[in-house]
Amino acid sequence: MPSNLLLASAIIALLVIALPILFHLTRYLGAREDNTRKNEPYESGVRLTHRDAYDSFNIRFYTVGIIFLLFDVEVLFMFPWALNLRELGLFAMMEMFVFMALLIAGLIYVYKSKVLQWT
Repeated sequence: MPSNLLLASAIIALLVIALPILFHLTRYLGAREDNTRKNEPYESGVRLTHRDAYDSFNIRFYTVGIIFLLFDVEVLFMFPWALNLRELGLFAMMEMFVFMALLIAGLIYVYKSKVLQWT
């Protein structure tokens, strides 16, 4: 049996044995303080998560989510570009600088229009 296979099987066996033991130890040795405050639902700064279906959330939650998605998707466009920069050449680098300048302009617009301020 190769040494790599022996090492991998020993690590897997150790994990299969050690993890359940550790989970049970934390259950018995950990602090057990149950109170109503600890068990309250709390999500994204909103105390009550169970409301009437016709109640509306503040529009700021949606705008922050949309702005996050926009800038997050732009990072997905930058990653393959960064991996292939040498093959793409100087034109692609200038193109990405224009792309980043547009992103920065959008970020400045969001900041100046005070979309992300909660007061």
